Amino acid sequence: MRILVVEDEARLAEFVREGLVLAGHVADGADNGATALEMAATTPYDAILLDLMLPGQNGLDVLRNLREFGITTPVIIVSALSGTEHVIRGLDAGALDYLRKPFAFDELLARLRTLQRRPTATEVPVLRLADLELDLVHRRVSRAGQVLSLTNREFALLELLLRSPNRVVTKTRIAEKVWEVDFDMGSNVIEVHLSQLRRKLDRAFPNLPPLLETVIGHGYRLHDPAAAR
Repeated sequence: MRILVVEDEARLAEFVREGLVLAGHVADGADNGATALEMAATTPYDAILLDLMLPGQNGLDVLRNLREFGITTPVIIVSALSGTEHVIRGLDAGALDYLRKPFAFDELLARLRTLQRRPTATEVPVLRLADLELDLVHRRVSRAGQVLSLTNREFALLELLLRSPNRVVTKTRIAEKVWEVDFDMGSNVIEVHLSQLRRKLDRAFPNLPPLLETVIGHGYRLHDPAAAR
């Protein structure tokens, strides 16, 4: 998941972002409401963790503005305001969940997993292409029944490609979804990670047709060999 952490307390924000990255997510940060709104409007986040006591525009106003702007990204409020009235206001304003500070980080991860399991019109818990399967909930990948050991970044890359089967995904799109907002587009980091993913996905199965393609000058795609017949 790509997650926006909206928190003005620097140490807590860094702790949460580092923990999310270690758990396999991509995490960006905003320390005020105006920045959070701008980032949420320009980046396709899967979830937003939103503090209520922010400088300038408070968290409830941020949440109301998100919904007024048509941004439907799921929001989990994370706040030291623990009274029932605050929880009710947050949920009524459009939040899906409310986590009181201080919190156990494992609880935050569990709530994110619950969010991932919520059914939507386009979401399925397992993505498939040919003999390749990616389980979003259990973070498990297999090809031809053999479990693959992927890094967090490789998992995110594969998920993105599997969400657009047989279609080219550009390097810009990959950077937007899998890397942080300050990613250097001039580096070869994406190519390196895709090379490693190809090694595990295709080269490890020499008797099977390759699935990952480089479309020179355009980007990358996962294709089903049977679809070309």
